[in-house]
Amino acid sequence: MYKSTIKTFNELTTSELYQILRLRSEVFVVEQDCVYQDVDDKDQQATHLFITNNNKVVAYTRLFAPGLYFDTASIGRVVSASDYRKDGLGHQLIDVSIKAIQQKFNTSIITISAQTYLKKFYESHGFIKEGLEYLEDGIPHIKMVYNG
Repeated sequence: MYKSTIKTFNELTTSELYQILRLRSEVFVVEQDCVYQDVDDKDQQATHLFITNNNKVVAYTRLFAPGLYFDTASIGRVVSASDYRKDGLGHQLIDVSIKAIQQKFNTSIITISAQTYLKKFYESHGFIKEGLEYLEDGIPHIKMVYNG
């Protein structure tokens, strides 16, 4: 069964942090064939939301309070292990992330920098595209905003 956990950087265990960084590297660097600096000194400011299955991290996001990444609250580094995507885990991850931001930061306005190919996925959760497409780490992205 899936279990959601929310922790600050200092609350993460060494094992949790290792699993999170491994998952991010597996997907963002290896699977997407994108060489970039994933460990970016923003993890220390983020709230970390991860989903485990039998104590293994299988999905993850990092959440930011307003003003830390964008002017509004933000969700980033949205990732799920390839073996779990068919189970709709990504949708659960976004739903839990939105609720966590609403509770933790007392806001319903959330900005994300989404990979363009995921536009319809985020629209299904109420995010709306703003502005033009841009490149981030060589991958097309769009700014999207959720207004609750």
